[in-house]
Amino acid sequence: MNTLIAALIPVAIVAVCFEVFCLVDLVRAEEVRFVPRWAWAIICVISIPLGGVAYLLLGKVR
Repeated sequence: MNTLIAALIPVAIVAVCFEVFCLVDLVRAEEVRFVPRWAWAIICVISIPLGGVAYLLLGKVR
């Protein structure tokens, strides 16, 4: 059980860091595509990490 927790801690840290990166990028973005900024924030928070991936691929204006 302890090894399982020890193995999941790095995965959880990476997921949290990715989520923070996506939300900071969302706040700093001048514009986003398809849905409003607040909707992208909800999508990112509800479906970790797929929401962040969707935002980076579809919502972020390059």
